[in-house]
Amino acid sequence: MNTLFDKIWDSHVVQKVEDGPTQLYIDRLYCHEVTSPQAFDELRKRGIGCLRPGKIFCMPDHNIPTQNQDKPIEEPVSRNQVETLVSNAKEFGLELFGMMHPKNGIIHVVGPELGLTLPGATIVCGDSHTSTHGAMGAVAFGIGTSEVGMVMASQCILQQKPRTMRISVEGTLGKGVTAKDVALYIMTQMTTSGATGYFVEYAGSAIRSMSMESRLTLCNLSIEMGARGGMVAPDEITFEYIKGREYAPKGEAWEKAVAHWRTLASGPDAVFDKEYTFRAEDIEPRITYGTNPGMGMGISETVPTAENIDEAGAASFRKSLEYMGFSEGERLTGRPIDYVFVGSCTNGRIEDFRAFAQIVKGHKKAEGVTAWIVPGSWSVQRQIVAEGIDKILEEAGFELRQPGCSACLAMNEDKVPEGKYCISTSNRNFEGRQGPGSRTILASPYTAAAAAITGSITDPREFL
Repeated sequence: MNTLFDKIWDSHVVQKVEDGPTQLYIDRLYCHEVTSPQAFDELRKRGIGCLRPGKIFCMPDHNIPTQNQDKPIEEPVSRNQVETLVSNAKEFGLELFGMMHPKNGIIHVVGPELGLTLPGATIVCGDSHTSTHGAMGAVAFGIGTSEVGMVMASQCILQQKPRTMRISVEGTLGKGVTAKDVALYIMTQMTTSGATGYFVEYAGSAIRSMSMESRLTLCNLSIEMGARGGMVAPDEITFEYIKGREYAPKGEAWEKAVAHWRTLASGPDAVFDKEYTFRAEDIEPRITYGTNPGMGMGISETVPTAENIDEAGAASFRKSLEYMGFSEGERLTGRPIDYVFVGSCTNGRIEDFRAFAQIVKGHKKAEGVTAWIVPGSWSVQRQIVAEGIDKILEEAGFELRQPGCSACLAMNEDKVPEGKYCISTSNRNFEGRQGPGSRTILASPYTAAAAAITGSITDPREFL
């Protein structure tokens, strides 16, 4: 019996090259300003257009500022990249949701909320966190710039078929434990290379009980343990989330689509190349202490020691701690922080801002903490206002910014200064990722909120 991944992959195979890659049909190409210019230049050089322009959706997200989006972008490189995407989309007849467009936002937040991302689809984008869309029961993965050009020209891509892995999380998540904590926990168990070459299906009772937003967060982080992508089988939660969204099937087409989507689950006797099972009860709110997402710990634990690590690994481990200014065996709760960032394609959805507001309500932002609260899309921004979350934030001393990737990768003005600590709900804590010399501690929106009002690393369960 085939896995969910096999069913979708096999139904999209155009042809198989003997002893070579598979030519795979692609249902959707998402396109942003950073990885697309060379692809468009390649089409121009070859004198061809996009084969199926209706399957391609463009939006700037990485470089856009999170304030004054109605004014021209001041930073010249960012302005040039965004303007280039606008002119390329126009020239090649592609749908563009530009800055200030009501459908603009981070592409991995917008795709699902518009119903562009659907179960059973193959989806690619020149961005590693394309794995997010797998939460809807799709095969979604990041591709390189030359491959973006390949999909534009042919609506197909050449790929080696990945192996399959199932990660089950069984049981009930504890108080204050979110999908972000689950992902950070799995990464620590698996390491950042533990799923290299695999497509991961998440299963088990803890996953099935997750909301759509939580599943999107979980699949988003699959790439951080080396996986090609992550996915969750579509179910009633998926269908309920998609129903009525702008690009979702309607009427009779909806009934037909759901009937097909119900067939996509892995069968009871499906065989995976690897399987892992974790217990939900073993997971508490998590933070990272190092410079990759796999260097994580429970918030009540202490920084690990270099014991039982080989010589090369121990040197790298200590270099990471030195960069962060932490010590082996140190407890991090109570450590002062300087910045808080809530947003990104990992935690920029309405559920994340509800969680943040739940903790900060009735409190005040700590003196000396700079907080960037950045919705993942204009749609999320509108929901924040409609639900009165903006008022809760304002009363607590927080400012709501405009949508964009923001401080996740600091390609706009939102940069954490050298040596400063940032509790971030984003996906990567690499050296300098949030600004040269910045120190990033990955955490959930709950943990970010607790730090924002105390000014230090704090267990969010104290406020729940």
